[in-house]
Amino acid sequence: MSGAASRALPAGPLVAFHGDDFTGSSASMEALAFAGLETVLFLGTPTPERLAEFSHYRGIGIAGVARSRSPEWMEEHLPPVFHLLGSLGAPVIHYKVCSTFDSAPHVGSIGRAIDIAARQFAGWIPLVVGDPGMGRFQSFGHLFAHAHGKGYRLDRHPTMSRHPVTPMDEADLGRHLARQTGKKIGLVDFVTMKRGGADALLAAELADGAEVISLDVLDTETLTETGRLIWQRGPVPVFTVGSQGLESALVAHWRAAGLLPAAAAVSGPKPVTRIACVSGSVSPVTERQIAYAAERGFAAIRLDASRAVDETAFEAEIGRAAQAALDALSQGRDPLVFSAAGPQDPSVAAFRQAVATSGIAIDTVNDRIGAGLGRLLDQVVRTAALPRAVISGGDTSGHAAQQLGIDALTAIAPLASGSPLCRAHAPDPARDGLEIALKGGQVGADDFFARARDGAPA
Repeated sequence: MSGAASRALPAGPLVAFHGDDFTGSSASMEALAFAGLETVLFLGTPTPERLAEFSHYRGIGIAGVARSRSPEWMEEHLPPVFHLLGSLGAPVIHYKVCSTFDSAPHVGSIGRAIDIAARQFAGWIPLVVGDPGMGRFQSFGHLFAHAHGKGYRLDRHPTMSRHPVTPMDEADLGRHLARQTGKKIGLVDFVTMKRGGADALLAAELADGAEVISLDVLDTETLTETGRLIWQRGPVPVFTVGSQGLESALVAHWRAAGLLPAAAAVSGPKPVTRIACVSGSVSPVTERQIAYAAERGFAAIRLDASRAVDETAFEAEIGRAAQAALDALSQGRDPLVFSAAGPQDPSVAAFRQAVATSGIAIDTVNDRIGAGLGRLLDQVVRTAALPRAVISGGDTSGHAAQQLGIDALTAIAPLASGSPLCRAHAPDPARDGLEIALKGGQVGADDFFARARDGAPA
């Protein structure tokens, strides 16, 4: 991939990516789109006809839900997705994971995804998780993440160390990943990068049998060097794993090499008079965002998630919350329907007890909640003819977005790093053009929901 020598990027798609959750997928789209590279994110496997409509785009993504799925599910569902990505002709294929590396051997296994992809794609597998723009930093293979303006090692992070599904007890990503794959994992550290020895160290790691190479990213210099290593080393295509830091690194290198001009400033979203939001997140970040929104006129409407163990009871609960949301709109307030107000909300314990008593698999119940929130949002947006909506929660977003009748997104304005405001594309004219943001639990400042309604500066 010696693109630097020609001083021009090749024609056609540059990056084809598959996200292991919907919100993370939109972060990769954002990194490319706001760099001036048109990017589309499909919310399911596109038909050849639909794909042809976006064939001139430089980034093509497919959002998925593998982060909440078992290795057995991945074995069935990921091979055809990887085959489709490989058929697009992009020099970089990216399996996009969360920037906090949410994963475990039994659920959301990044290692299993790597093993599956390695059957199709040859060559080394770069691993890029750090992204300074998102407050994610990797040093000597260890990941650090910001929370409330303070940096934490991942295994001491106030949210990720206590994540309800994939608690992180190891900040060394190589050691964490080694629990999920038997492939040998190497490292190119930031000190070697800054001393100009990255190529030699990478060659040595590969000669020693490493198949996955973790690349430190701490700052603009190491971000750019990471992009160079991936772009210039090949093979074509190169299969990569990581956060939106992968796209950020490529963009940084392309600009440094004169292959891509600096992007023009992008305006923030314009305000709208009314908006509807749903949240299935239990993150303390989202907790503060819900509280902030409620203080500024949003109608915070609680959804009793424990009722999801019974389909009939949950449908009634969805109907009740949807009517409450419509009532709020009729009173001039913006509805924000949420299943929990943070990790310490008593509803979280009540939900877990209900699931344990029911004997139903928690994955089934979580899927039901996400889909229910999507149906609720669909009803509210359609009935009130709203122009804009927000779905909060990484796992929730995937199931909820699929209920809206939209099949693709393109980024239109920055809202929060990792969560752009998007334009929805849909066969249904009533849905085509809806503005929507998909927000992960760790994403955004306290005023996120308010900014989504009131607009934001560039």
